[in-house]
Amino acid sequence: MANLREIYQLGSDVIRSVAEKVSDVHAADIQSLIDDMIFTCKESKGVGIAAPQVNCSQAIIIIASYPNERYPHAPMMEPTALINPKIISHSSSMLKDWEGCLSLPGIRAQVPRYREIEVSYTDREGNEHTVMYRDFVARIFQHEHDHLVGKVFLDRIESTFDVVMEKEYQRLMSDEKGERS
Repeated sequence: MANLREIYQLGSDVIRSVAEKVSDVHAADIQSLIDDMIFTCKESKGVGIAAPQVNCSQAIIIIASYPNERYPHAPMMEPTALINPKIISHSSSMLKDWEGCLSLPGIRAQVPRYREIEVSYTDREGNEHTVMYRDFVARIFQHEHDHLVGKVFLDRIESTFDVVMEKEYQRLMSDEKGERS
C-alpha cells in the first residue's frame, strides 16, 4: 500500500542536492518509493514529482499528467516512473509558459523550456526506453529533471516580472478564459 509522503520545500537541503543514480531498480525500497511518489503526486494534484521532493536523493521522477485544478488543460496519461532519466537531445525552439511546483507552493512563473526533448530512462521493471516528449509533457519532464540536479523552476526564469503568486495566476487564467469566450 502506498503512503503519502511529506513534500519538502525550497530551503530544505535535499531540494538543492544532486540526486544519486539508482543502482537496483528492483530493490524493495525503490519500488515502495515509486508507489509513494505516484500516490503523493496524485493526492497533491501534481502532474509530476521528483524523489528529492519527498526527501529521497535518488534519480527518479514521476510524470503523471492529467487535467486537474492546478492544470486544467493537462493531457491525460498513465503515471510513469522514470529512473535515471537523461535528456539525449532537444529541439532548438523553446516556449515560455506557466509552471508551479509542489516544493514552492503559492508561486507560479513563466519559464522557458524546450518544446521537444528526447529522453532515455529505465522503467520500474528494469527496461530501457528512449522516448520523445513534446509541449506540456516535455515541460513536466524538464521541470522534474531539474530537481535531480538541484534546480527549481525559479532558476530558469528570465525576469522577476515573470513570477506571480498563485491567487494572481488564477485571476490571470480567469481573465484569459473570459477573453477566449
